[in-house]
Amino acid sequence: MTETDELLYAVDDEGIARITLNRPQARNALTFAMYERLYDLSRTLDEDRAVKAVILSGAGSKAFAAGTDIAQFRAFRTAEDALGYERFMDRVLGSLERCRKPTIAAIAGACTGGGAAIAAACDLRLATRDARFGFPIARTLGNCLSLGNLRRLSGLIGSGRVKEMLFTARLVPAEEAQAIGLVGEVVEDADALQARATELARLLAGHAPLTLAATKEGLRRLNGEPEPDGTGGHAGDDLILMCYTSNDFREGMEAFLAKRPPNWTGT
Repeated sequence: MTETDELLYAVDDEGIARITLNRPQARNALTFAMYERLYDLSRTLDEDRAVKAVILSGAGSKAFAAGTDIAQFRAFRTAEDALGYERFMDRVLGSLERCRKPTIAAIAGACTGGGAAIAAACDLRLATRDARFGFPIARTLGNCLSLGNLRRLSGLIGSGRVKEMLFTARLVPAEEAQAIGLVGEVVEDADALQARATELARLLAGHAPLTLAATKEGLRRLNGEPEPDGTGGHAGDDLILMCYTSNDFREGMEAFLAKRPPNWTGT
């Protein structure tokens, strides 16, 4: 199996991109090459106007992803090895989080460590009833999460639940994950998961892409460090202008008045 085979990518005629973590024999544990490919794809998705929505999933029904392949850590010797890894992960996950296209994590089975971090960086999360989520590092590797990962998790479930999850090192079952806001929906099995993810992606693909992109970026800024907007105005002015001065905004108004479906172009 080549590095390309370990992370599959395809776009269908409806503009739905599918990224599949494809190491089922290793519970889809990620290699550094797979993370790098995910980073590259996140940037590709931004530039491809044909893509309307993205589904991420793991091959098979046993795991979405069981984290980073532990063998990747054997070469760690220095402080820079540790810092370099977390900077690398922040770059990969930050790129996925900042992707302008709506992303859906379709989660079956184990979703732990780096896999759970990927899911948290997506916009929406669906799970099978047998899915389990967590970061059991307090009883396994003894490493820690970066501030970026802690920010994403606490934004989803609150700092108290993040502490409980990491301190106890337990895996959260799907129904509890839904109750605390970690996932949005729980379905019966892997087949139902793919069907629902496709249905949801089609729904998102029919919505105004700039509205979705502005919502994603605005929430990211609110949940992260303040960023200068470069204009001297209020933070977020660029997002407002992106939508209100767009062709899509004009098209939305005209379509609404004409009682017809809008033809979104993302411009």
